Amino acid sequence: MAKASQLKALIKSHYDNDYTRFDTLSLQLAAHEATLGHNSLALEVKKLVDKSKESRTPESINSKNIRLYNNTIDELFIHSRPILDMYDIILPRSNQDKILKILSEYNNQEKLKKHGLKHRRKILLSGHPGTGKTMTASVIASELHLPLYVIQIDKIITKFMGETGAKLRQIFKMIEMQKGVYFFDEFDSIGTDRSKDNEVGEMRRVLNSFLQFLENDNSDSLILTATNNISLLDRALFRRFDDILYYDIPTKDEILKLLKLRFQAFTVKFDLSGVLAKASGLSHADIVKSCDDAIKEAIINDKKYISKTSLINNFQIIKESYKKISES
Repeated sequence: MAKASQLKALIKSHYDNDYTRFDTLSLQLAAHEATLGHNSLALEVKKLVDKSKESRTPESINSKNIRLYNNTIDELFIHSRPILDMYDIILPRSNQDKILKILSEYNNQEKLKKHGLKHRRKILLSGHPGTGKTMTASVIASELHLPLYVIQIDKIITKFMGETGAKLRQIFKMIEMQKGVYFFDEFDSIGTDRSKDNEVGEMRRVLNSFLQFLENDNSDSLILTATNNISLLDRALFRRFDDILYYDIPTKDEILKLLKLRFQAFTVKFDLSGVLAKASGLSHADIVKSCDDAIKEAIINDKKYISKTSLINNFQIIKESYKKISES
């Protein structure tokens, strides 16, 4: 039987809308009952806690908790419900297989738990800008019917000592309370190697905090981080991730698939393979932008087909822009 102090603490956490404390106390009571041999009751309590976590939404956090989490929800996250699937993203077979494995393990997590195993939840994405890292997060969220929360790194890092760590704590509380896919883009801003000579003490403390939060996280959410330069990351991070996906500039075969996907609803009277060389070296995002600009030009000028000249010109414009940037 629960002690009077435990019952009072449980009731107080309920009326304070302190979900984290309420969950912790409930699971402590369940563990206590299990030691007394009341396994059925302990299991039932745990199921109630798990079910409550699944049904919680940010909107359900009221009164006192609104003051605590409102800043986190409104300023630190960009929340969306992506509608995409695996057919919407063009990636190498190795990355496709890894994403499918993440989805499969999530959907079969109960089977894995029975054998003492955990599904892939913490994933690092590394590669050139515009090569599909953000879209991967969207696809995973959509395929699993989960909300996507993109963490705005620029809103986390502040000049005030200790504030960045406090915001990270808020984020990981949200990760525990609201099941979803949480995406840390430009992660090297937080995860920079602590041994670098120019690394200030405050950012070392921030990384230490992140490592601790990531290590202790046992939520039902998926945590994805992305970096354009994996060499900048602290080595201690890698063992915390369940998998690493590497992204690169698309191959000619991937460019062709991307062009066909983008133009599938429009008439193209030229052989797409004839423009692959012109698109070589561009990222997925660059190619998509070039296709969209060609489509918009056709629509505005009432043309019934996509112009090959327009598409090639768009490729060239982007390449020239990069050239000027590199020379400046």
